[in-house]
Amino acid sequence: MKTTLGFWGAGKMAEGILAAASLVKGFTPQSVLMAEKLPERAKEMARRYKVRTTDDVRAVAKSASMIFLAVKPQDVAALAAEVRPLLTAKTLVVSIAAGKSIATLRRLFGREVRLVRVMPNLALRAKEGMCAICPAANATAADVRRVAAILDGAGRTVVLKERHFDAVTALSGSGPAFFAYMEQAMAEGGRKLGLPAAAARLLAEQTMLGTAAFLRQSQMDLTTFIAGVATPGGTTAAGMDVMRASDFGQVVAKTLKAAAARSAELGK
Repeated sequence: MKTTLGFWGAGKMAEGILAAASLVKGFTPQSVLMAEKLPERAKEMARRYKVRTTDDVRAVAKSASMIFLAVKPQDVAALAAEVRPLLTAKTLVVSIAAGKSIATLRRLFGREVRLVRVMPNLALRAKEGMCAICPAANATAADVRRVAAILDGAGRTVVLKERHFDAVTALSGSGPAFFAYMEQAMAEGGRKLGLPAAAARLLAEQTMLGTAAFLRQSQMDLTTFIAGVATPGGTTAAGMDVMRASDFGQVVAKTLKAAAARSAELGK
C-alpha cells in the first residue's frame, strides 16, 4: 500500500498534526504510516485514526515521501543513524524536534534529504496551534506549501528565518504556559473578590478566548482596542492605571528574553 505521509513518533504533537492532516482534501488514513515504539500507543492511534502503525522507523523511511520527525530531541541522533541509508533527495523530513537546527539535522540525516523545520506549540492539539516554518536551502516552495497546508488545519502558520526560532520558542512555544499563568492570576484575583473558584476560572478563560477571537477577526490595533475598552474614569481605566504603574510590561519582556536565551543554549 502506498504511503504518502509518515511519522517517526506518535506522541501528542504527532497526533495533533495527524488530526490536522485528516482535514486536508484527499486524505486517506491508509496512506499514513506511524512508527511508534510503545505498543499501547501504537494501538491507540490505529484504533482512533485508522492509520497503519509499526515499531520500525526504517519502514517509514522506505515508504513515505513526507515524514514528520516527532521524537524527543535526545532520540533524534539514534533514529537518524538507523534511517539515513534509506533516505534520498525525494524524502521530505519535517522536524518538530525542539532545539535541533537545520544544520544539525542535515548532518544527522544527510545533505540530500529535503528538510523543513517547524516550531509548533501545545495548542496544536486543540486545532488552534501556532507553527513557525523554516525550510532548508534545498526545500522547495512546494514543500513549504505542503507542510503549511497540513499545519494550517490545526491553527495558523508563519514562514520565518531560522534565526528567529529562539524568539518563536519564547513567544509561541513557551507562550501557552505564560498565558495560563496570567489566566491563573486573573482567576485567583476574581476568587479573592468573592467569586466561586470555578466561576472565576470560567470568566477569566472565556474572556481571554473571546478577546483573542475578536482581535483576530477585527484586526484592530491593540492600542486602539485598549483605549476603547478603558474609557476615562471607568472601571477598566482604574485597573489599567495599576498595570501601567507596575513593571508588567518589563516582566513580560524579561520572561520572553529568558526563555529565548534558554532556547539558544539548548540548541548548541
